Amino acid sequence: MKPNWNRFRTAGGHAMKIGMIGLGKMGGNMVLRLTRGGIEVTGFDRSEDSVAHIEAQGARGARSMDELIASLGESGSRAVWLMVPAGKITQSVIDDLAGRLAPGDIIIDGGNSNYKDSVSRAETLAALGIHFVDVGTSGGVWGLQEGYAMMIGGTEEAVERLRPVFEVLAPGADRGWGRMGPAGSGHYVKMVHNGIEYGMMQAYAEGFELMKAHQGFNLDMAQIAELWRHGSVVRSWLLDLTAEALQNKAEFEALSDYVADSGEGRWTIIDSIELGVPTPVITLATQMRFRSQQDVSYAGQMLSAMRRAFGGHAVKTIETPRQEGLVPEVQAGQDPSAAAPANIGQGGGSGSVAEQLGETGQQRVKGDE
Repeated sequence: MKPNWNRFRTAGGHAMKIGMIGLGKMGGNMVLRLTRGGIEVTGFDRSEDSVAHIEAQGARGARSMDELIASLGESGSRAVWLMVPAGKITQSVIDDLAGRLAPGDIIIDGGNSNYKDSVSRAETLAALGIHFVDVGTSGGVWGLQEGYAMMIGGTEEAVERLRPVFEVLAPGADRGWGRMGPAGSGHYVKMVHNGIEYGMMQAYAEGFELMKAHQGFNLDMAQIAELWRHGSVVRSWLLDLTAEALQNKAEFEALSDYVADSGEGRWTIIDSIELGVPTPVITLATQMRFRSQQDVSYAGQMLSAMRRAFGGHAVKTIETPRQEGLVPEVQAGQDPSAAAPANIGQGGGSGSVAEQLGETGQQRVKGDE
């Protein structure tokens, strides 16, 4: 059956157009999925390599913001999607676009911004007549082939105008996406989604570490993960990926135990405190990420010093500082298997270490900070 390309056209019969700013592993793959799905999309990134990369795979690239805006059609009907690091970078791009776009145009933030920032940005842009839509996007490097889950906030009018885009990006036209409510609600639901993700990941990690430590049974972690994938009540996509990682034991054990956090876990905890809703699992999972990011725990050093002081116990000293390298993020268009431990050296990301680790969204942007 041939696809109904007419559903990807505007009310005036023109092909649906959209611009994408930020062509990393998420934005770049979204450009490719949109292009293959019949949407006219133009991608822009400060990295020439990233623009050239999508062009090599059949997508359209722009070398400047002016070129990007010019490719989107008439004023009042344009839409620009941002997939850039949360925080100051997102704010600067929105400020730039606000001066270039016109009433009726739409700005979409698909990154992991703080929902409070999204509410504020929507109010500011509304005063200019520009729509703001926040899209909490999940799918990672698998989104290109599997589709993305999208939690959307914004006016019904703006969301409906973007329906053709959401239908192409989602796993199916009628599933995996939906309007959560007004501006800010999309990023709020995605924030809680990621908090839950923290808890699930931590529970898997703790359980497998416990079994690995039980030497008497000589348990096979890879075998257990694979077994649990079939019929078990704890089966999930996260477990599928874990099982694959455990099949590559040598490469898996070469990884650092540093676990980045992009801010959503922190914000979920803050919201739970403000609302008086207990979230102990998410809170402890986030705290464990903080501990993983420390080269040395000052609290641990203090405990060691106190124990020696009152009991005269032996203590350990640091002989060799912790040394870690960085494996770049996966590029747009690469097969998701590039992220597996067996292929850990095949990344090719761009941007700062913080951007590649996803650590730019930890602080809320306020004013000119």
